[in-house]
Amino acid sequence: MNVYLDYAATTPLKPQALEKMTPYLTGIFGNPDSLHSFGREAAYAVTSARDKIAEVLGVKSGEVYFTSGGTEADNWAVRQMGEGSALLSPIEHAAALSALSLRSAGGNTCAVSDEGIVTPERLCGAMKEDTGLVCVMAVNNETGCIQPVEELAKAAHARGALFFSDCVQAACTLNLQDVLRFADGIALSAHKLGGPKGVGALVVKKGAKLDPLIVGGEQERSLRGGTLNVAGIVGFASALELAQQQREEFCAHTGRLRDLFEEMIFSALGDKVRRDGENRAPNISHLTFVRGGEAFLNVLDLHGVAASGGAACSAHASLPSHVMLAMGRTPEEAKRGVRFSFGAETTEEEVRFAAETVIKILK
Repeated sequence: MNVYLDYAATTPLKPQALEKMTPYLTGIFGNPDSLHSFGREAAYAVTSARDKIAEVLGVKSGEVYFTSGGTEADNWAVRQMGEGSALLSPIEHAAALSALSLRSAGGNTCAVSDEGIVTPERLCGAMKEDTGLVCVMAVNNETGCIQPVEELAKAAHARGALFFSDCVQAACTLNLQDVLRFADGIALSAHKLGGPKGVGALVVKKGAKLDPLIVGGEQERSLRGGTLNVAGIVGFASALELAQQQREEFCAHTGRLRDLFEEMIFSALGDKVRRDGENRAPNISHLTFVRGGEAFLNVLDLHGVAASGGAACSAHASLPSHVMLAMGRTPEEAKRGVRFSFGAETTEEEVRFAAETVIKILK
């Protein structure tokens, strides 16, 4: 049996999304910026998708900007949203943390608890006089920790700063309308929620300052140059709508399977394993084993179970997890964490097989 438990890295394309995309991968090929009928047909598809996404998120259509994915959306927000310096949590995705050095006014990071939670006190303590943007992800992509977005956004606003939240890992488990009641902007990535790779969105509320990141065209209200990925955008809209509609069912299903998985692991291994993080999204289990790391993941894969040591984009770097380091783990401990993530397609049989395999290898 081959079991995929890396849904936090990417998800299979939903059949409904593929069905919506297919016409724009074949017959309808026009450039949406062209003025003739071929272009208008493509432009109508983009407009309809934008309207659908805005409806799902509870925002205005003009507040949705399409990107090539979550990395671009994070870069755009961290570098070009608001004024002054930026304050980030140290557990943000590498796309956000790496972009901080490229912000013209620079920025800094705050601390998190040993369980990976950002508190308003820590946030306010790290804010500077010129902090104009605060960035804290809604759900951490490694531990699954859900951050107190409402409290953090209120704390940022009280000091005159905008609040941005990377919601790439949150779209299947949190009500995004609730996040956007408090956040000034969010980032999304289609392939994390059953959509295609290569498309995402930066959502920024009207009135929040946003400068261009990619120039060279008048697309996206002259704020993001480049021909739009029509098929991807159509698939993104379909998948996002489904993800938010099926959110409660998804949480119940993945939560039950994660609890079963962890119960089996802890019953067999006891103090040889530690659960990382608190207030976690139901689809992610980050565990630190006495013997973990890259070698363990390779053996696990050879036995038919696919998991990861954290973010897929840094999987080839044999460095300790920056998220685990921020949570106070030693570099050696931070290399032994394993992320198991579950999806709508995951079955109980797969979970039992995966848990038994982990136990067999470590024993």
